[in-house]
Amino acid sequence: MTEDPGNPRLYRRLLPYARPHWPVALGALAGMVLEASVAAGFTALMQPLLDDALGARNASVIAWLPFAIIALFVARGLGVFIGDYGMAWISRRMIADLRAQVFERYLVLPSRFFAERASGDALSRLSFQVEQIGQACTEGLKIWVLDSLIIIGLLGVMTWYSPQLTLSVLLAGPAIALVVRLVSKRYRAISRRIQTSVADVTQIGQDVILGEREIKIYGGQQDEAERFSKVNEHNRRQHLKVSATNAMSSALVQILAASSLALVVYVATRPGELERLTPGAFTAFMTAMLAILPSLKRLTSAQSLIQRGLAAAESVFSILDEAAEPDPGTYAPERVRGEIRLDGIRLRYPGREDYALGGIDLHVAAGETVALVGRSGSGKSSLVALLARFLHPDSGQVSIDGVPLDDYSLRALRRQLALVSQQIVLFNDSVARNIAYGDLRRSSRAEIEAAARAAHAWEFIEALPQGLDTTIGERGAALSGGQRQRLAIARALLKNAPILILDEATSALDNTSERQVQQALRSAMNGRTTLVIAHRLSTVEQADRIVVMDEGRIVEQGSHAELLARGGMYAQLYRSREDAVDADIP
Repeated sequence: MTEDPGNPRLYRRLLPYARPHWPVALGALAGMVLEASVAAGFTALMQPLLDDALGARNASVIAWLPFAIIALFVARGLGVFIGDYGMAWISRRMIADLRAQVFERYLVLPSRFFAERASGDALSRLSFQVEQIGQACTEGLKIWVLDSLIIIGLLGVMTWYSPQLTLSVLLAGPAIALVVRLVSKRYRAISRRIQTSVADVTQIGQDVILGEREIKIYGGQQDEAERFSKVNEHNRRQHLKVSATNAMSSALVQILAASSLALVVYVATRPGELERLTPGAFTAFMTAMLAILPSLKRLTSAQSLIQRGLAAAESVFSILDEAAEPDPGTYAPERVRGEIRLDGIRLRYPGREDYALGGIDLHVAAGETVALVGRSGSGKSSLVALLARFLHPDSGQVSIDGVPLDDYSLRALRRQLALVSQQIVLFNDSVARNIAYGDLRRSSRAEIEAAARAAHAWEFIEALPQGLDTTIGERGAALSGGQRQRLAIARALLKNAPILILDEATSALDNTSERQVQQALRSAMNGRTTLVIAHRLSTVEQADRIVVMDEGRIVEQGSHAELLARGGMYAQLYRSREDAVDADIP
């Protein structure tokens, strides 16, 4: 749920992040009170300086005045340090807590959330927008509190010397408040557009970095440069609008304040008022009033930071309000047998009229190897995604060992699955940590090495500079495609789950490597249920059963020989390849 602009609920939601640190907040407030008091005290010194020290040549005033000035500035320095450090401490703590909450929320959000959103937007909320909230706290809120205290203190000095003149100054207050209110609304609207533009800049930058080879091969540099230039220019324009609004509002506030100053000068020079004010008192009054102007300017400018932070808070809280993956189940077996049943499964993606899966009925016996074959978009990957509850069917039921998937706890369910997909995911860490990832981190070096040998990865691992301890770079950039795939296979072998899912697991391997890995995979398939999505016939032919899918339905199933003999879709796909060894079955 997105908060309504200006809604006080935003402030109430931010408050709990600062509330645990109230002792630090009190210290920071005390520092700001001290700093504001010094500002008021220094202007008050103008009266004894002019009337007593310079005018009457009062020896006692001349004696203590220099020490008073030194004491005031020492106190001011102490107040500045306490206030600035305290607010910065609270800000960084809030940023760390918010960022951790957003990150932890990302870990439990359903797969559909990420499928429907650009990764640049998600990264922007985690980094840029959380930082904006911190800036609003450190800079914006500090300015509001400190300068409000300074204005209160200076108004107190002015009232002490002349309540009538102070009243003249306050006449501009409602007009200034109106300017600040209007500016706040504009800042919030622009800030939302800035957040969107930053997400776009991040997304395009990420696309270019990850796809730099494709961009170079296909000559996409100019297209990407133009695409980036467009969003970059939009970002620049939005920031300029903030600057223009800031400058205009500051100018208006300054004009209103100058009008008050002119009124004060006019009233103060009237005969009756002039007789009541000494030169020192009048100077102190005018000094206090002039000192208010910079504070008013800073208060107006601070609206930019505060509204930017509130707009960021809206966006960040919308992530925290997203529902986590439903996890109602409590069944948590140590290890399942691996019998899979899909009954009447229908699945439709949001915004689509047609079904990705339309009435799937499939039974896979424990320990059976089933290959899923079909054209692109026939529903193979959607079917497999149901097993891990990455997707949820619109109707029908999926069960393992006769227990509906919804009865399993998510952690227990996914503990039964090992996945090797076409899109290999490796982390910027050591080879060992990439194989023994997550729940496998307690595996011994001997177990990791055994899994690597079984995946025919040990030969290239041994050749790396630090062997298993070699850092492989972002997404395994230091390795070839085949090496990355063998590490993913080693990870699946180490997990030793009862259900193995191979989604194009050998697609990046050459023929020699594929033969080696196929031998390892056959060993891995032994005694466990295996679902294979594969183009290469070497894997499909060895399956106990081949299930052929088309437009979200199962159109035929049987062994390789049986399907060829029937002369149906599988036979057509099989015979459409010129080379029966390297042919692809989409």
